[in-house]
Amino acid sequence: MSWHPQYRSSKFRHVYGKAASKDKCYDCVPITHNINDNHFCAVNPSFIAVVTECVGGGAFLVIPIKQTGKLDPHYPKVCGHKGNVLDIKWNPFNDFVIASCSEDATVKIWDIPNQLLKRNITAPKKELLGHARRVGLIEWHPTADNILFSSGYDYKIMIWNLDVMDAVISNPVKILDAHKDVVLSMSFNTDGSLLATACRDRKIRVIDPRAGTVLQEGSYKSHRVNKVSFLGNMKMLFSTGTSRWNNRQIALWDQNDLSVPLLEEDLDGSSGLLFPVYDSDTHMLYVVGKGDGNIRYYEISPEKPYLNYLMEYHSHLPQKGIGMMPKRGLDVAACEIFRFYKLIPTKSLIEPISMIVPRRSESYQADIYPPTAAAQPALTAEEWLAGINKGPLLVSLRPGSETVKSQPQFPDEEPPTEATDLSQQQEPQGRISVEDKQKPREIEHGRKRLKVEESLPENQQTCLSNGFDIFQCPPPKTESELLQMYYRQQEEIRRLRELVIQRDIQIKQLSLELRNLCLDTDD
Repeated sequence: MSWHPQYRSSKFRHVYGKAASKDKCYDCVPITHNINDNHFCAVNPSFIAVVTECVGGGAFLVIPIKQTGKLDPHYPKVCGHKGNVLDIKWNPFNDFVIASCSEDATVKIWDIPNQLLKRNITAPKKELLGHARRVGLIEWHPTADNILFSSGYDYKIMIWNLDVMDAVISNPVKILDAHKDVVLSMSFNTDGSLLATACRDRKIRVIDPRAGTVLQEGSYKSHRVNKVSFLGNMKMLFSTGTSRWNNRQIALWDQNDLSVPLLEEDLDGSSGLLFPVYDSDTHMLYVVGKGDGNIRYYEISPEKPYLNYLMEYHSHLPQKGIGMMPKRGLDVAACEIFRFYKLIPTKSLIEPISMIVPRRSESYQADIYPPTAAAQPALTAEEWLAGINKGPLLVSLRPGSETVKSQPQFPDEEPPTEATDLSQQQEPQGRISVEDKQKPREIEHGRKRLKVEESLPENQQTCLSNGFDIFQCPPPKTESELLQMYYRQQEEIRRLRELVIQRDIQIKQLSLELRNLCLDTDD
């Protein structure tokens, strides 16, 4: 057991899990007894959906996120399936649309009203018919609107375009038949251009979903994979499974070379499945154990040792499934960086667990809340099907902020810079580069651009001081916040002094060069 590496400096080093009090849990919820290895729970800032027990078909509950406490035993259900519901997923761009798949070999799309449910919902908005056997997994595309992936026990993955008027869709836009057994897990990279799958044949595949081609395929004899997840834009995959001695195991892979894992570690001898959950904003990886109450969390780095153990949340109550709140639904005032919803069928309870960074300040902590994925699609379904790739639109979690920006369309290109630190424009040791001397037009163009930015409205200006937004900063409320503001201003003054010194050195060097040039011409 070597998964306790040497501790290192990190702002997430002391993250801890905090279970909600009983009055903020969801009690008396009839959680499903299905033995499938799925989450059975889906969460967004408006609702929590959980697969439930139902006689004569499959059903799930949709509960308003703020309706905590005991659930009415006659609470309405969403019950249009003829077989057990196996997976549910909220539309990432519409909090009132949810998809479900079932043993009846169908996928259904549901509209959820924004008021409290008063009767059962039995009529879906759309019905997708294409699989020959039961459908076990569904996934929404992360950046394109109305694109849904489904995987069934017929060994096929189907891509559906929901941006049509038909209520019943029988023809998917693409069928991926690269698997020879049941697909156990699906995961997208950040822009949705690649799909990683884990199959019951113990192989991990990286697939181009639009072309239908397998770009990488690999298996390792000592690692039987169950779940796989892309690690954002780090060009790595993370998988969970079992070793040849049936120990629970984790592995890290290079997405361009699946022949041998970069890292492989045994965790324990339990028999429950491990769900990997990756937060691309903080580069934190959570490993949730099914059948136990533990949540391990790590920090991912691009260099060795890649996987840095942080801590583990312990609980004596075992979880059957788990739901994850999107970042836009977190409590930033409490420094909450992630929230799980833990399904405890033995107590008919759904327990929220908040992952919190301990901070004394009550102000917004910008360093632990980078821009995150917004609830707006970056592409239409037609654009994505035509071959366009684009990263998710980003939004700041700062209260009152509505600014949305897009990532670069291609990861190899440099993103456009909105605010540039002037100290980064200087050459080392105060020297001016040859390009700066030979490109006065570009310098003049940059001056014009700065004048245009200065003429923008006040709400569009950005002023950063060491990653600290001066204009959006609320006035300090406590003595500690006042001290922090003072120290930041002192740091900015020191940086500006260094900049002035560098400029003085440049002026002296230029004057010396000019004097030497005059002497050369006189000679």
